[in-house]
Amino acid sequence: MDSEDEFDMQDAAAESADDDFYSGGDDVFDSDDADVADYEFIDNDSDDSDDLISHRYQQNYTVLGEADIRQRQEDDVMRISTVLSISKVSASILLRYYNWSVSKVHDEWFADEEKVRKVVGLLEKPVVEFPDGREMTCGICFETYPCDRLHVAACGHPFCSTCWQGYISTAINDGPGCLMLRCPDPSCSAAVGQDMINELASDEDKEKYSRYFIRSYVEDNRKTKWCPAPGCDYAVDFIVGSGSYDVTCRCSYSFCWNCTEEAHRPVDCGTVAKWILKNSAESENMNWILANSKPCPKCKRPIEKNQGCMHITCTPPCQFEFCWLCLGAWSDHGERTGGFYACNRYETAKQEGVYDEAEKRREMAKNSLERYTHYYERWATNQSSRQKALADLQQMQTVHLEKLSDIQCQPESQLKFITEAWLQIVECRRVLKWTYAYGYYLPEHEHGKRIFFEYLQGEAESGLERLHQCAEKELQTYLNSEGPSKDFNEFRTKLAGLTSRTTSSKSLGGGSSRGRSGRGKGSTSRSSGPSRNIDDSGHWSCEHCTFANIRSATICAMCQQRK
Repeated sequence: MDSEDEFDMQDAAAESADDDFYSGGDDVFDSDDADVADYEFIDNDSDDSDDLISHRYQQNYTVLGEADIRQRQEDDVMRISTVLSISKVSASILLRYYNWSVSKVHDEWFADEEKVRKVVGLLEKPVVEFPDGREMTCGICFETYPCDRLHVAACGHPFCSTCWQGYISTAINDGPGCLMLRCPDPSCSAAVGQDMINELASDEDKEKYSRYFIRSYVEDNRKTKWCPAPGCDYAVDFIVGSGSYDVTCRCSYSFCWNCTEEAHRPVDCGTVAKWILKNSAESENMNWILANSKPCPKCKRPIEKNQGCMHITCTPPCQFEFCWLCLGAWSDHGERTGGFYACNRYETAKQEGVYDEAEKRREMAKNSLERYTHYYERWATNQSSRQKALADLQQMQTVHLEKLSDIQCQPESQLKFITEAWLQIVECRRVLKWTYAYGYYLPEHEHGKRIFFEYLQGEAESGLERLHQCAEKELQTYLNSEGPSKDFNEFRTKLAGLTSRTTSSKSLGGGSSRGRSGRGKGSTSRSSGPSRNIDDSGHWSCEHCTFANIRSATICAMCQQRK
């Protein structure tokens, strides 16, 4: 995240604190962990839940529906109206202008009220007086109307009902800019409030205006974003600076609040952006062409060799015959070159290291493609395994737990360890998936860092495979049994132990929010400095290689990066 984004985040964090002061801080709640993923089908109201399960729902964000957004808008408008002693219409105009930042409105208003009024268009007195009891000319159509058929904004410029309706309708159909509507008089900057819209606009236009009004609270507010899932109408209000950016919407979609891509902790947003771009870019197509084809020496069209013979004939109209290895004319090949199907020219050049530039580029492209394929296949495989695990988790909760409860004669509340194991599998698959994107971009020259990373990755993979095998295969024995099994308690101990071990290994590349912050439940600390990476044992985790350094160290002992 660049410096401008950091400034915005800090400003939003200060704004959040100020807003909480006025609201009492009851509408949001902090957390030490946001390790939740696509688990909306979990029963949050179930009794006897373990502490490990319950802490998953302690969030550093709030999911907002349309009713929640409307309520927050009304609360903010009432707060500004009361503190500044202005009408609700004027308060909503101020809030929209300052992107729904209550603290910003307060700061600007009390610093220079006259300047704010002028900029926003809130006039204390009319520019022209609107007389009573006589006819006046509309400033748009220039027709004369009785005063009861004319309407004015705060400025006093009179326009007829028809012209007002046309002006408002055109503005609303042009888009969200209608929320900052001004007087139709070109020389006047008086704001047109929602009271005029409600009085003069058609029902259809009122509905559109209302939608723009609601969306402005999310789209103009730095602390709030829409859920990026297709068709989702929920928004997320985030406590900036509170640790992990992982967010799970009520629609069950899990995403990163910072970059709005799918949840990708522990990999940073920049790496994710590069990886997604690489997966969709045409550069990989060119790499494939370079690695698997050669240009015809005569017409230069790329040719893929699809048979074992080195004798290549270009397609019509070229039909040039050449050797695949050295690209020389096939007529030049024979016994002196090692035979028609062997090219010692190429072999000699290869042994002597004499490659032309095209051959070198082809070799580099082939190596690059093989390396990318290695990481992409494992990234994609973990993604498909995660989707399968999500389906298995839902099946477990809706069907298998009840069946297992009947077979083993145990209440479902005593089988929570199975649900927790599947939650852990899904989460670890997500983490492992993104470690392959992280590994792809690890610099080749940082040998020590790569070795340490691959060791951690291998440990995480082996632990996850043992857990997945136990939860998927070994559990089937007890699901298929005809009665209670004597060794079911041993299975419980084994699965719970594997779940616990993979929980501790999940910190690969960054750790959980709890590990980074060292905060306990109920903490409301919002500090965002380097100290958030210090754990309870007095160590701090390097953000570059995750090595646990002693508290007093300022440089990572593994990768030499500063704290």
